[in-house]
Amino acid sequence: MFVHYLSLAFGLKKPAPHELLGMGQSEQRRWRSSWRQLLQGWGMDANGVAGAVLKGWVESRFGMVPGFHKAPLARFPSPAWMAYLQEKASSRLNNNNIYQQLDLLYEFCQWALCRLRSRNNSAARHLKLWRGSNQCEEQVVAGRLQNRRCTVRLNNLVSFSLSQEDASCFGDWVFEVQVPMCKVLVFPDLLPGQVLQGEQEVLALGGDYDVMARYA
Repeated sequence: MFVHYLSLAFGLKKPAPHELLGMGQSEQRRWRSSWRQLLQGWGMDANGVAGAVLKGWVESRFGMVPGFHKAPLARFPSPAWMAYLQEKASSRLNNNNIYQQLDLLYEFCQWALCRLRSRNNSAARHLKLWRGSNQCEEQVVAGRLQNRRCTVRLNNLVSFSLSQEDASCFGDWVFEVQVPMCKVLVFPDLLPGQVLQGEQEVLALGGDYDVMARYA
């Protein structure tokens, strides 16, 4: 029902051939931007245009500035910042009220998590997730990786895995993280045909996390 509502509210259903005949080129292009397309793009490359739009949504809604997009986003202005801003505003994916679509996706995800907690009589407010990484030293803001417990600063939107085994495929170091449910945007089985389903991927807001680090 939720997917059907989004389809109606934002015109996400691809028009039939006879409907396209009465549209101009700009109107035809409007149908291409959807929350599902962004997630598909993220799954292929988190540092692509879709990733920039998603990071831009987090920046707009939660005030969390990204720290990386193709390159570290440190000093502003810089070539890395200019490239990120250009991709974030790209009309190819940043149109058709895409931020509003993501707002509704986030709200639906939060509603679903609350319903699952109620169904399971659970008071849990966090999800135990894992994240694999190779470039870790620059992410540490307190403690040391070798001491296992440390604090890392992750990008404003990051992917986590539901299992340590899956996370170890993405890096030599694996972080065990307690992610607040209020930070989750997408989790497996949230929606039919969920595009991140194959990797059992959870998409959540980043920031500073206390982690248990293990060398895979």
